[in-house]
Amino acid sequence: MKIAVASDHAGFALKQQVADHLRGLDHEIVDLGTDSEESVDYPPFCAAAARAAVTGEVELAFVFGGSGNGEQMAANKVHGCRAALCHDEFTARMARLHNNANVCAMGSRVTGAGVALEIAETFVKTEYEGGRHQNRLDLLTKIEEEETEG
Repeated sequence: MKIAVASDHAGFALKQQVADHLRGLDHEIVDLGTDSEESVDYPPFCAAAARAAVTGEVELAFVFGGSGNGEQMAANKVHGCRAALCHDEFTARMARLHNNANVCAMGSRVTGAGVALEIAETFVKTEYEGGRHQNRLDLLTKIEEEETEG
């Protein structure tokens, strides 16, 4: 699977660890920055990862920061992005299974590396269930479309 990763300075180290782990599972990683722990603003990096997931350049994306909150918000500004802030395997599984999330956000100051690797594996291996959940996703898309009219 082709997967994008992006982070700010606070999420850089965790991004590297997750990317290396996913490479070890034979996934192709597209690193959209940042390239160090030097302070940067996260929105452009997270938007780039979300765009890659929405356009199909990659199948899924991960964004990392200190808390993951801002990174999730930035990714969700991209139309068609369904970014989920995941703190454990359960939230990662439900994000994919019920919400067809295409971006996973994590916070390096909230989630340890071991748990982050489990979250990443769960997010990647879980398939969208569809069925009763599709109407809810259609409603989200409708809201998104209404907000961009005019």
